[in-house]
Amino acid sequence: MKVIFAGTPPFSVPALEALVNAGHEIGLVLTQPDRPAGRGMKNTASAVKLTAQKYGFVVLQPDSLKRPEVQARLSEIDADVMVVVAYGLILPLAVLSLPKYGCLNIHASLLPRWRGAAPVERAILAGDRDTGVSIMQMDQGLDTGAVVLRRSIAISEDDTAKIVREQLAELGAACILEVLGSTQQGSFYATPQNDLDATYAPKVDKREAEIDWQLSAEQIGRAVRAFNPYPGARSSIRGISIKIWKASIHADIRAQPGTIVAIERRGIVVACGQGGLILEVVQKAGGKSLSVEQFLSGHPLQCGDRFEMPG
Repeated sequence: MKVIFAGTPPFSVPALEALVNAGHEIGLVLTQPDRPAGRGMKNTASAVKLTAQKYGFVVLQPDSLKRPEVQARLSEIDADVMVVVAYGLILPLAVLSLPKYGCLNIHASLLPRWRGAAPVERAILAGDRDTGVSIMQMDQGLDTGAVVLRRSIAISEDDTAKIVREQLAELGAACILEVLGSTQQGSFYATPQNDLDATYAPKVDKREAEIDWQLSAEQIGRAVRAFNPYPGARSSIRGISIKIWKASIHADIRAQPGTIVAIERRGIVVACGQGGLILEVVQKAGGKSLSVEQFLSGHPLQCGDRFEMPG
């Protein structure tokens, strides 16, 4: 099939490469404009742009799809379908109706659960035992279109957002090939979502990553996993800001929330509102991720020291 591909972050890349390897024709790649990134804040190409350039595809980077000249350019492609994966720009009705089979979105949740920008993080924060990928026929709503295919995976107790997102990226790539194959064979079916079952996954705010030690160890542990790799669950102690990258649950702890109750070889044991958390891998602001043993060699902490509560 002749495809317009729209995507931006690394999550989108497996789908683009799968389409190429399956022999589909990529008529055009849409991705967001280069953005400042890194410590030097230099304009940086998206992961999708770099992949598209590797294959020699034509890349278009508009800041909006509402302009008539952009829509005219898309119309010239005469695409069978547009595949959209974490693109980040709104598709107006004029664009949605351009391809023969419309626009198909790879969404990282089991719709209608977790519509919105951060479905992986919200699933982990909520303690969901599974998540998955939905291939959706896009409409003008926020992830409200009819679903063509769903596939699920389990979320383990150790899975971070990074791990889950990587799994879903590969699953989504396989799913879009399955859907395009069904479309070519004329067996394309889409089932409307039940809006009454919908939940929403708003974009992660950095302030959410400040640890409230009055929450249970289970809740804080889920936050550590959900905010890895971005923005990183964090707290402060003795004026030092620390990000926590890996932690495990210690159920039998009773002390003032945020208090260090033990320093063990495997980690720092901190009391929570219910239970305790063992901090295993941490990072000082501006430093590197370190095991707790390495961290303590330069920043000695003691039992009774207490992490600050969010301001």
